[in-house]
Amino acid sequence: MADDPDTTGQLKQKLIDTKEKWAREGRLLTGGTEWRQRRRLPPGQREVKNWPVLDLGVHPNVPAKEWEMKVGGLVERPVTWRWDDLKAQPQFSHVSDIHCVTAWSRYDNRWDGVSGRQLLSVVRPKREARFIVFKSYDGYSTNVPLEHFDDDDVLLAHSWEGQPLSRDHGGPVRVVIPKLYFWKSAKWVRHIWFTDKDAPGFWEVRGYHNLGDPWKEQRYG
Repeated sequence: MADDPDTTGQLKQKLIDTKEKWAREGRLLTGGTEWRQRRRLPPGQREVKNWPVLDLGVHPNVPAKEWEMKVGGLVERPVTWRWDDLKAQPQFSHVSDIHCVTAWSRYDNRWDGVSGRQLLSVVRPKREARFIVFKSYDGYSTNVPLEHFDDDDVLLAHSWEGQPLSRDHGGPVRVVIPKLYFWKSAKWVRHIWFTDKDAPGFWEVRGYHNLGDPWKEQRYG
C-alpha cells in the first residue's frame, strides 16, 4: 500500500487527546444491555437535525476530477478508480441513519454512489480475505470485517441529499457503513485494502472499539 502524506502536525491534537481520555474513562456509556435492535435510536444516543462536522482537523482539497482510489490486497482484480470510473459503475441510492460515537444520531440521510457489493463484484476478494482497511487523504485509517462491508446498505457515497458530498463531510467520496458507528465510514477515501489479518486504525489503537456496533454500545475497546 502506498504511503500516505504526513499530516500529523496538522491534526487536532487536543481533540485526539480528549477522545483518547473518553475511551479510557468509558465516557457516554449508558451501561444498558437490553436495548433491542427494533428501536431506532441506539442506547446512549440523542437525535439531531443538523450534521455535525467531526474529523482530525485536516480537510483535504481533492477536486472530483483529481480524485483517485486504489483497491488492492487480497483481491483477484486490483483496480484504481478515478471519478469517471466511479460514475461509470451502476449507481446506488439508499436512505439510512447516522450514529456517531459522540452520542448523536441523524435520521433519514439519502446517499447516492456505488454500492459496496458492486465494488466487491468488480475486485473479487480472495477466499482468505477477511478484513478491509480504509485509508483517507488526510492520513486517517479504519478497519472493518469484510462481512460488514458486504451488506445491502453499504456504499461509496459521492452525494448526500441529492447534492455532491461537501468537502467537510468527506467529499468527493466517502465510505458509508450505516450499521456501525460513523467513525468506521471513512471520509476522503483513498485506499481500500483487503487482508487476512485485522489492522486496527487511527481510533482503534487509541482506545475505541475494534468493531463499533452502536446497538451493542461498542464505543470503546
